[in-house]
Amino acid sequence: MVFWLVKAVLTPLMLLAYRIRTPNRRVVPKRGPVILAANHQSFCDSLFLPVSIPRRVTFLAKAEYFDDWRSRWFFKAVGQIPIRRGGGSVSERALATAREVLGDGRIIALYPEGTRAEDEFTHRGRTGVARLSLDNGVAVIPVGISGTTEVQPIGRNLPRLFRRVTVAYGTPRTLTHEAVDRLGEHEALRGFTDELMLEIARLSGRAYVDTYATRES
Repeated sequence: MVFWLVKAVLTPLMLLAYRIRTPNRRVVPKRGPVILAANHQSFCDSLFLPVSIPRRVTFLAKAEYFDDWRSRWFFKAVGQIPIRRGGGSVSERALATAREVLGDGRIIALYPEGTRAEDEFTHRGRTGVARLSLDNGVAVIPVGISGTTEVQPIGRNLPRLFRRVTVAYGTPRTLTHEAVDRLGEHEALRGFTDELMLEIARLSGRAYVDTYATRES
């Protein structure tokens, strides 16, 4: 309920403050589970992506964002789920949480690069998105976000207004067990992820580099 209230207030304000384009967003189904895989360049990516479509979007967020009461309410309100980095396998906990979201017929949004890129490139992706698609039989929709580095560069607390932002959607794709049987699991996961990142790079207008993004300190 709180999510929809925040979305109802935030969406018209953002549409007024920014020129937001959403090419091909009709590929997102009106109901049922789906995975959105996007490039990540700015903190505000997680605001523009949910505003770009009418459905609820759930993100996995660093649990540290929930430690401060001043930010906790906002992250909960916009549908983000905390993932604690210490103890156990973070990736396994993240995948388990994502499976629950998909099992409920909802949308999960992930950043395959694993962190915000600190340069102008789209980077090599982690294979968790491909694993989710394979294990759940759910389509992945590549999403290319551009313009948010102008709105809120890394290190800037307050966003700039009246910038142009594009959230472009690509063709859905699913990793099948047939592909795994034909190529082998590792090759199928890696190949699917590499093709996905190349499409995200194309949609975002950012050149692709086959190296992992540098994690923020």
